[in-house]
Amino acid sequence: MKKLDIYLLKHFLGLLMMTFLICVFILLMQFVWMHVKDLVGKGVEIKVLAEFFVYSVTSVVPLALPLAILLASLMTFGNLGEKFELTAMKAAGVSLFRIMRPLTIAIGFICVGAFCFSNYVLPVSQVKLWALIFSLKQKSPELEIPQGEFYDGIDGYNIYVKRKDTKTGMLYDMMIYDYSEGFRNASVMLADSGQIYFSDDNKYLLLVLHSGESFENLNREQQRATHSEKNIPYRRESFASKQLLIDFDMDFNRYSEDVLADQHVSKDVVKLVKSIDSVAVLAHERSKEQSVQLVNNNYFGRERVSGRNVDMWEGAKEQYEEYEADSLYARFTDDERYKALDAAVDKAKSMRDKIDYNALMLNDHQRYIRKHEIELHRKFTLAFACLIFFFIGAPLGAITRKGGLGAPVVISVVMFIIYYIIDNTGYKMAREALWPCWAGMWLSSMVLLPIGIFLTYTAATDSPLFNPEAWIKLVERGKRWLTVRIAHIRKVNK
Repeated sequence: MKKLDIYLLKHFLGLLMMTFLICVFILLMQFVWMHVKDLVGKGVEIKVLAEFFVYSVTSVVPLALPLAILLASLMTFGNLGEKFELTAMKAAGVSLFRIMRPLTIAIGFICVGAFCFSNYVLPVSQVKLWALIFSLKQKSPELEIPQGEFYDGIDGYNIYVKRKDTKTGMLYDMMIYDYSEGFRNASVMLADSGQIYFSDDNKYLLLVLHSGESFENLNREQQRATHSEKNIPYRRESFASKQLLIDFDMDFNRYSEDVLADQHVSKDVVKLVKSIDSVAVLAHERSKEQSVQLVNNNYFGRERVSGRNVDMWEGAKEQYEEYEADSLYARFTDDERYKALDAAVDKAKSMRDKIDYNALMLNDHQRYIRKHEIELHRKFTLAFACLIFFFIGAPLGAITRKGGLGAPVVISVVMFIIYYIIDNTGYKMAREALWPCWAGMWLSSMVLLPIGIFLTYTAATDSPLFNPEAWIKLVERGKRWLTVRIAHIRKVNK
């Protein structure tokens, strides 16, 4: 390796590491914000939170890496252009393609690493991440009843405490709404004071109330006893002490990862291809079976005369496919024709219902195949996006000659937003089966690849396309031509 290659690699890789960490941090904060309600107020251990953040980092890498490459390449060549180092290299006879060669090789290794990450690391981390998220969703919130507010952290209950003693744990002026059996069977309890205890296994909550009353709706019991909603609507009870046992599991129970084993996010390329092929065979066999059933049982001219339609076919042969429908219909009386039309409408409705049912059954297989095909293409589009963004960022930096974080960040954000919109549009088209999966997932690459090729060619040939002075000269030349033409037209008219 020459000194120039080493210098460019050090400069680019240093910026790439910095921009990658920045992008990961920004995207990680956005991902955490989406799931903040599953983390806050659950009393989750630091170890579990650390797992969540580690798995979350792996999930944002597919978005952070292309953006980091775009920003790093823009800053690298922008700095070279701003310090006139790029001009000096070209003056020494070094072309832009020669300058980009070591970085292109480095990007090639990064693309291979990105594919390996998507194929081997991402499936494992995705299974662990979503299993952890499902576990956090099922985790009961940490019990912290506020003063002067209704607390709804316990399923089926609303608890109001006017005042509490933090030293003794005593709660005063309590009001408990119990709608665990539905609002029509709700009960209300009032107590002067009370205390809350947890069972030894942390699966139950014991609520001890002192000096209070309870009001219970008896609507359901009255309906069972008298089949009416009359008589006594509720029951009132006064108590000196009352205990209420509530299901409230405080333990953190992990969601089984085996449930996600057959999901598309948990498979590598080999498993995805195998799943697609096996389900495609099942879908084809089911489609063929349904087609045979429709032809044998419902197609006009194939079914035997049966049931209430026998009378209208008297004199006909046992199977009427040898007769034409028009000739048979012409032999009927008016009453028989009405009966035949009514039978045809019923048969058509029955056939439509069966077709809708068959389509619904096939749709599950097709949706399964689409999800796996989308995930299969996504593993390759990530690596290819890294390459495309390099060939967009490097020539743009050489053209704009703006280093630092100002202009490169603005350009990178704009380009990435365009990429994200196009990629998300293609994904939705593929998911809804409006486009083939390959077309939807490769849409962003097909749009941005010509842009990268054009920008690279423009920067390598020093085209004046992005030179402001060239555009100013072109505008001035147009103004002079227009002035001459107007003067000539006026002279002719005179």
